[in-house]
Amino acid sequence: MSDMGETEGHQELEDARLGVPLRTNPLSFAANAVASLQNAIFPMVAVFFTMNDKPWAIFAALGIGLAIAVISTAASYLSWRRLTYIVGQEDIRVESGILSRAARSVPYERIQDVSLEQKLIPRIFGLVQVKFETGAGGGDDLSLTYLSEAEGERLREAIKAHKDGAVQIDGEQAAEEPAAEVLFAMDEKRLLKFGFFEFSLAAFAVIAGLFQYAETFASIELWNADLWAGLLGESGSWVSGLGFGAQIAGVFTGLIAFAVVGSISGLVRTFLRDWGFVLERTEKGFRRRRGLLTKTDVVMPAHRVQALKMSTGIFRRRFGYYGLKFVSLAQDRGSASHDVAPFGTLQELYPIASVAGFAIEPSQGTDWQRGSRQYRIDSAIIVLTIFAIIAIGVGSVFYVSGAVSPLWALLLLGAGCLLAMQQMFMWRFDFNAIDRSHFFVRRGWLSPRLDVASRIKLQSVELAQGPIARKRGYASLRLGLAGGMLNFEGLPVDRAHELRSQILTSLAGTDFSELAS
Repeated sequence: MSDMGETEGHQELEDARLGVPLRTNPLSFAANAVASLQNAIFPMVAVFFTMNDKPWAIFAALGIGLAIAVISTAASYLSWRRLTYIVGQEDIRVESGILSRAARSVPYERIQDVSLEQKLIPRIFGLVQVKFETGAGGGDDLSLTYLSEAEGERLREAIKAHKDGAVQIDGEQAAEEPAAEVLFAMDEKRLLKFGFFEFSLAAFAVIAGLFQYAETFASIELWNADLWAGLLGESGSWVSGLGFGAQIAGVFTGLIAFAVVGSISGLVRTFLRDWGFVLERTEKGFRRRRGLLTKTDVVMPAHRVQALKMSTGIFRRRFGYYGLKFVSLAQDRGSASHDVAPFGTLQELYPIASVAGFAIEPSQGTDWQRGSRQYRIDSAIIVLTIFAIIAIGVGSVFYVSGAVSPLWALLLLGAGCLLAMQQMFMWRFDFNAIDRSHFFVRRGWLSPRLDVASRIKLQSVELAQGPIARKRGYASLRLGLAGGMLNFEGLPVDRAHELRSQILTSLAGTDFSELAS
């Protein structure tokens, strides 16, 4: 049975190469129809609560839901019937539209990544969404919703074969790829550790969102000042009746509850996003799979990795855990960076960077250089000036209105002083280095981060100076990548010129026609 399915799948791709338009999987409209049923939930609830004094309120709500379900199913079926795709010799073409037709095509040489994504409902039906990304920004250029899992994988391999100029000839046996090497994986125990470091306020955001509908479903006027004044007055009287020790204990209990809810939210979010996280080294580069409800399968060719970003947090650093991202031509959910090891030790990250052709530490004999102290001083003065102006304005308002003492505005001035001191202090943790292959920038004290760019993969080098920077002797270095920009601010002007000269020397000595595209 599986052999027959594979034969039919290969025949479909062969038909597409011959110019025969193909449709997505017939179950696509069913998956889209089920997914669209969520749009009926709120109208049903709204109708029920609006007519809750009527004996037939439940039937009216069910009728609204049924009507929305029928319309959604019909629209999904028509959209499926009118969507076709063709895998041609030079490009892939997708045509869609019910009343007006839209045709989009992308040449193979522009496709930087073909990724497979499975949300919960399509996953139940055994379907995947195939996304084609060109690295031009603005999201996915093309996507097919949905194909079967096997057909999606075959389509991805067929397009990569077209890009590599290795389209299989009829009757020719496809060469078996060697087994993938697992570079990094996270089991349940690692995910549990990671989740506790991923503090999230998502639960509070959900609660705040539910409050938006409180006035619709209940007789509560959230913007009624008298309501809140009464609630706060009652609570204040009760709290004031407690002893000082009980009040302090209540404050600590509230903070602990806040931390627990935030930690649980982060834990749930981490498990949903990174469940089954596996990074493999394949013949074509890197393959990353992850996700519980929404499963993603992304392949990243090694030669398209433009830069590395390594970061950590205040607490996770104490336990020896860091996160590693690739800056690639393709995008990862709208971001130019791909998570390849979100929670790993340095011993786990070094091999991944090495396989991508990068290093996390400069070569032996390379010295780290500090950023400009003048840049930090100027930043501190600017921050302090802004907060001083705001404090004067707020203090003036307080003085004129007489509502509170103008001295409360000094809190803003104090915050500005703290931020200014932070700018001065951070100069001690601002470093850059360059060796024969890479440019390194390391910044941060409690949560340090490291950016690494390949000298031969840079597209442009720009040195920028504003009027203050010219006067004070520092500059910003902007490195252009095919996948975005890397900006390094506050370099001493002599150091910036030296770095630009060395990088331009590398670019001038590189024959880009020999680099893999």
